Amino acid sequence: MSTLAIFAPNLHGGGAERAMVNLARGFSEQGVSVDLVLVRAEGAYLGQVPSNVRVVNLNHQRVLASLFDLARYLQRERPQVLLSTLPEPGIAAVWTRFFARVSTRIVVNVQNNTSQETQNGVGLSARLMPRLVRWFFPWADAIVTVSKGVADDLKQIGLPESNIRVIHNPVVTPELIVRSQESIDHPWFAEGEPPVIIAVGRLTKQKDFPTLLKAFAQLRKVRNARLMILGEGEDRSTLEALVQKLDISDSVALPGFVANPFAYLAKSAVFVLSSLFEGLPTVLIEAMAVGTPVVATDCKSGPMEILENGKYGKLTQVGNVDELVSAIVEMLDRPTDTKMLQQRAKEYSLEKSLRDYAELFALASSPSESLS
Repeated sequence: MSTLAIFAPNLHGGGAERAMVNLARGFSEQGVSVDLVLVRAEGAYLGQVPSNVRVVNLNHQRVLASLFDLARYLQRERPQVLLSTLPEPGIAAVWTRFFARVSTRIVVNVQNNTSQETQNGVGLSARLMPRLVRWFFPWADAIVTVSKGVADDLKQIGLPESNIRVIHNPVVTPELIVRSQESIDHPWFAEGEPPVIIAVGRLTKQKDFPTLLKAFAQLRKVRNARLMILGEGEDRSTLEALVQKLDISDSVALPGFVANPFAYLAKSAVFVLSSLFEGLPTVLIEAMAVGTPVVATDCKSGPMEILENGKYGKLTQVGNVDELVSAIVEMLDRPTDTKMLQQRAKEYSLEKSLRDYAELFALASSPSESLS
């Protein structure tokens, strides 16, 4: 019988998935029996799951199709706590607990700003999500949001404040710092080369890379610099066409997903987050953890909290090209102190996240069933 089960769609390269792998590793190292239950066991982070964490593959393409297999898993294994991440798995976890008639405690983890995600989403499921969240999430034993902004958004759509708790993602780990010091086999990072401005994220509408590309095209008129965007996604062809249109192909690279983005972050001059919306932008914290100066849009939710209203980095209006150019130039000329950035990033450490989750899991169960 596992003590903790973590339920996610897959382990493709996103902040939510990385957070769940970090939690699984951290709890297993503390002697907790952990199952990582995946709708489909695939993705870039699958190889990072430690051997003492059991991967349970429900082997479906969609969350909805996995409901009955998830119910059978709960009936068979009866974990004390099931922690889900992202809205669909959260709804599935709540529904399945009642269907399976088990006493497993359900904790749903919300990574993104639900209202903004709905406004920028497409299809019926995106439009229905706030209503489904409002119906199902109150039946969870606890709702964990990754930032205060995400918590405030859930309250606004009607979820009870008493059941919501803010626990930051476990972003900063000892492994992150070690891996950030690895070498990079890329000519742009050789000594004497122009500064590299870096962005990391899925190539999707949410990340608003077109605004970043337009800002970089303006920046290139006054500064010799290069732009690298790490990540993969459905907007690749659109972004590549825009690079050609802006005539900046000689100084822009889109290498796709890389196994060790931390080394790239550590060796870049400035990290830029250009998103339309976020929950708690993990990569912004990762950049700070390795001491790289940061610029971010003041989007809902997370950047303002992380940067403390601009104390630790420049905040710009969402979609504002001119502000983004000015902020990048200022950060190139007057970078934030490395030690100050790293100290701030420690607020988002694996150790702190594990402590907060362990406390929550213990509160969410009887004393004899606590995770301690």
